[in-house]
Amino acid sequence: MLNVQVVRTGKGVEWAMHVLLNLAWSEDGEPVTTAQLAAGHDLSVSYLNKQLQQLAKAGLLESVPGARGGFRLARSLEAVSVLDVVVAIEGDAPLFRCTEIRRCGTIGERCPDSLFADPCAVKAAMGRAEAAWRKALAEQSLADVRAAAEGHAPGVAAHVRHAFGRD
Repeated sequence: MLNVQVVRTGKGVEWAMHVLLNLAWSEDGEPVTTAQLAAGHDLSVSYLNKQLQQLAKAGLLESVPGARGGFRLARSLEAVSVLDVVVAIEGDAPLFRCTEIRRCGTIGERCPDSLFADPCAVKAAMGRAEAAWRKALAEQSLADVRAAAEGHAPGVAAHVRHAFGRD
């Protein structure tokens, strides 16, 4: 029986990245309501609100109360890494959790304890991979992602402003 847990990033990370980009494209710094942000991509308002609250708690968004309230960027896109978004939504727990299956079952029972003196090679390999993944995410700012999106879809900012009634 395999006892390994691998965690994947959820759709909340994707939603959060698009929200941050859309707020940047709105350009006027005025708050955008949760309903407007959700309608922009036909997302669940209640689920999106959870992501927005997590982004605000992480200091990536500012929540503005009141009738004309909503959310706006708390930092420039240059100051926000993709890793910042992942951590805000998913947390900072390791993606791989070794459960020491090498010590279980008939194989584990037959091996002397001395074979387990060094760290698990699977755990070490997964740790190196995760470190590389986190480094790659940390090296990309949301400004980089915005530039790539605009390169693939010129004029997207105007469409976002129009969707938010800001043209």
